[in-house]
Amino acid sequence: MIRKFAAAIIALSFIATPALAAPMKCSGEQKTCLTVCLKTVNPALQTQCIAACHARLNYCKQTGCWNSGTSRYCGLLRQ
Repeated sequence: MIRKFAAAIIALSFIATPALAAPMKCSGEQKTCLTVCLKTVNPALQTQCIAACHARLNYCKQTGCWNSGTSRYCGLLRQ
């Protein structure tokens, strides 16, 4: 009985491992930010939005935290 339980635990650990998501990176957040900016019709607002994305990327690279203006979350890889 104990062997079956241990075997089940080991099997589940192998199954669950590939399901884990890869760590997010600051550069991935910047790509998302720039995608939103490119949907803006007004060229002046688009330029400001792109500049804000670059500033957020620099901040993220220094701290590991992304600040979208409405939310802030940390633990990102600094690449």
